[in-house]
Amino acid sequence: MDTTCEIIDEPQQSLVKRIYYSARDGMAIALYTLLNDKSDVEVDCLINQKVLEDDGQRCTPLIVAARYGHNKVVRMLLDKFKPDLEQEGTVKFNGYVIEGATALWAAAGAGHLNVLKTLVKAGANVNHTTKTNSTPLRAACFNGRLDIVKYLINHQADINIPNMFNNTCLMIASYKGHLDIVNFLLDKAADPNKKAYCGATALHFAAECGHNTIVYELLKYGAQMTKNVSGMTPLITAAERTREEVVEYLVKRPEVTKEEKIDAYELLGASYANDKDNYSLNMAYTYLWKAMQLRYSDTENIIHKQLGSTVKAYENWKECETIESLESIKFNPNAIHMESLAIRERILGLHNPELPHPIVFRGAIFADNARFDRCIDLWLHALKLRQLNDISVVTDLLRFAQVFSQMIHVGVDLDISQVINVLEASVTELNRNKVKIQNPDSKDDIDQCVEEMESNITTTLYILTILTKLMTLNGNSDESDLTQAHHLVHKLCALKVCLKDGQTLLHLAVNAETPVDDFHTNDVCKFPCAATARLLIRCGADINAMDNERNTPLHIIVGYSKAISDFATLHSIIIDLIEAGAHMDTVNNRGHTPYDAVTTGVAKIILRTRTKLSLTCMAAKAIKTYDLPYRGNVPRSLESFIELHGPGLNQS
Repeated sequence: MDTTCEIIDEPQQSLVKRIYYSARDGMAIALYTLLNDKSDVEVDCLINQKVLEDDGQRCTPLIVAARYGHNKVVRMLLDKFKPDLEQEGTVKFNGYVIEGATALWAAAGAGHLNVLKTLVKAGANVNHTTKTNSTPLRAACFNGRLDIVKYLINHQADINIPNMFNNTCLMIASYKGHLDIVNFLLDKAADPNKKAYCGATALHFAAECGHNTIVYELLKYGAQMTKNVSGMTPLITAAERTREEVVEYLVKRPEVTKEEKIDAYELLGASYANDKDNYSLNMAYTYLWKAMQLRYSDTENIIHKQLGSTVKAYENWKECETIESLESIKFNPNAIHMESLAIRERILGLHNPELPHPIVFRGAIFADNARFDRCIDLWLHALKLRQLNDISVVTDLLRFAQVFSQMIHVGVDLDISQVINVLEASVTELNRNKVKIQNPDSKDDIDQCVEEMESNITTTLYILTILTKLMTLNGNSDESDLTQAHHLVHKLCALKVCLKDGQTLLHLAVNAETPVDDFHTNDVCKFPCAATARLLIRCGADINAMDNERNTPLHIIVGYSKAISDFATLHSIIIDLIEAGAHMDTVNNRGHTPYDAVTTGVAKIILRTRTKLSLTCMAAKAIKTYDLPYRGNVPRSLESFIELHGPGLNQS
C-alpha cells in the first residue's frame, strides 16, 4: 500500500529532503534528531515520503538506507518510527532502473545481508515483487549471493515465482553462471524444465553463455533438450553463440542424433566466421570440415545437404556439398564468409531473431573497406528479415541514413532504388509504430513505442532528404523509380505521423531546429531543406497541420534566422507553401499569424507580396474573432477550416 502523503509547504519539502539525505548517507543520529520532536502523524507522512534524485532514484528514507546498506539507520527507523515496510520506490543498480522495489528488494539487490536480516525479522514480505515481478530472491540469484539466497529461502521465499517474462530464479542463476546457487536451487527442487515465454529453459540460458559445468549439473538433475519458440535446442543455441566447449559436451549426449550433431558443427563453424566477439576463420573452417566429414563418414548412408534457393545478398552463394569443394575455399576468406552466412540461414531459418546480427556485422566490415555496394545488399537483407519477424529496425534505418550520406559526401555512386527500398521499409515501420500506439497489447511498452516512432520519423526525414539529393544529382533517374518514390511519399503523408510536440514531417523539413544525426548524416542533411519540403508538399503533406503550439509549417519557416545568407531556401519554402494553399492568417497559441511571427524583414517582404486573403478566410477569421457559435450551424467540412483561424472560446 502506498502511504505517501502530499507535502506542498516549502519548509516541509526542505525537511523531507534533509531526512532523506540523512538516511541515504547513513546519518542515524541526525535522522533521529530531525524526527524525534514530530507528532506521529507528521512522522508517518515524513518517513513515507519519496524523494526523486537527479539519477532517477525515487525512494523513501527506509528504501534508500537499505539500498546503501545503512543498517543502523534501518534499525533506528524500524524501532522508533515504524515506516511502511512494503512501500515501493525506484532504485538504480549498474544502469538498471528497478521500479516497484521495496526496502527488502533493495537490500537484496545491493547485497546487504545484515540489512536484509533486519527487515525480514521486522516482518518484511520476502515475496513482494517489483513492477517486472522480480522478487528479492531473484535479485540475489542475479548477483550470485548464495548467503542471501539461503537466508531468504529459509524464511519462506518462493523459488518458483517467475518474472514478467516467466524467467525463474534458476534461469537467471544459470544465465549468470552462479554454479553454487544453481546447485542449491536444484537441491531445493527447482524445476530445470520450466520454460520462459520465449520457450527457453535454464539449460538454454547456461548453454548460450557457455557455462559448461552448469549445463552438466542441469542435465544431471533431469533437464531435457527441448526447443524454444525459434526452434533452437540448447545445443543449437550454444553453437550459434560459438560456445565450443558446450557444443562438444552436448554432441556426446545419447539423445543427440547424427543430423543434429552435423547441424551443430556447421552452425558453430558458420558463427565463428561472422561473430564480432569470437571471430576466427580457422575455427570456422575446422568445424565446417568436421561437419562435412561427418556427412560422409558412412559411405552407405551419406547425409546430403537439403539446400534451398540462393540469396542475392550472399552473392548468390551455393553451399559446398563435398569435402573437396569445401577444401577448395579453405584459403578464401570471402568464400568462407558467404558459405557461413548461407549455412546460418539454412539451419536457423528466416524467422529466427538471431539470424540478422552477423549479416549486419559482415556488412559493416564491407562498409569499413569502402565496399558500400556489398554492405547495402547485406543490410537490406537483414532489414527485410527483421521486418519479416516484426523486430524493431530503429538502428537499421538510421544506419542506412548514415551510410547513404557518407556515400554522397565522398562522391560514391548510390543507386536510387536502394534508397527507395529503405524508404519503403521506413513507411512500413512507421505504420507499425502507429498501429501499436493506437492499439497496444499487454506486451507493448507504450513509452518505448512512442520513442521508436519519434526516432523513425526523424530518420525517415533524413531518407527523404537523401532521396531529393539523388533526384537532383541523377536528372535522368529511371521513371519507374521516381513513380515508386512519389507513391511511397504519398503513403507516408497519408499516415499523418508526428512527434510528441505535434511536428509533422513537413514541420521538421522547414525547421532549423530539427536535430540531425552527427555520424555522416549531417554532411548531407541540413534543415530547413527546400527540396524535401517541396517533395512532401507535392505528395500531399498537410500544409496547414498544426503542432502543439498551433504553429503551421509557415509559422516555422518565417522564423528562419538565416534569411539573408540563405534567401533561396526561405523564399522557395514560403512560396511553395503559399501556392499549395497555406493560410497566412492562421493563428497560433500566441494569437500570431505567420505574418505576426516573422523575425526578419526579408520574410515579411516575401509574405507581403503574396498576401491575398480569400473571402472564406475573412469570414472564418470574423467567426473566431467575435466568438460566434458555428458547430452545427455550418457544414462539418468547414468546422476544421474555421478552427485554423484561431482557438476561440465558444465552440458550441
